[in-house]
Amino acid sequence: MPTRQPAGQRPDLTRRFGLAAAAALATAMTLAGCGFELRRAPELQFSTVALTGFSDTSLMSEALRRHIASTASTRVAEGVAQAQVVLEASHDARERVVVASTSAGQVREIQVRARLRFSVRTAAGKELIPSAEILQVRDMTYNERNALAKEKEEESLYQSMVNDISLQVLRRLAALKPLS
Repeated sequence: MPTRQPAGQRPDLTRRFGLAAAAALATAMTLAGCGFELRRAPELQFSTVALTGFSDTSLMSEALRRHIASTASTRVAEGVAQAQVVLEASHDARERVVVASTSAGQVREIQVRARLRFSVRTAAGKELIPSAEILQVRDMTYNERNALAKEKEEESLYQSMVNDISLQVLRRLAALKPLS
């Protein structure tokens, strides 16, 4: 005759929970032992950088300032005279292009782009990074009935692209040799 389990206890659930806990513990121990580490801000080889050529309302400038501030040893200088390195933006743009439309002329797909063309030099004028361009492109479906939601989605895509471009610029700055 089968034995009855006390109310509230089910051996299959207890066993499953125990197996899940053991798997989570094994994963945590593996990650701790393999040298896994969260990504940190890159270490820059200079203490001050000036950002020039950006408009006053540039999201790119704000993102670069925020990411440079997150580094341990570098700050954004207010003027070129106080900076060791000058990052000069020659082109900072947001673009929106219609990619597909219906035969009635209704837009169905758009492409949003964020573009930054920049160069980096020392305060004395020595070129460290010649003119370079970083371009981010995202495709997005469009529907006139959801125009407000699509506008919010487009703004979110732009913010993501600007953030990605500023991190790429920061990695390029981190790759510079120490200034002498």
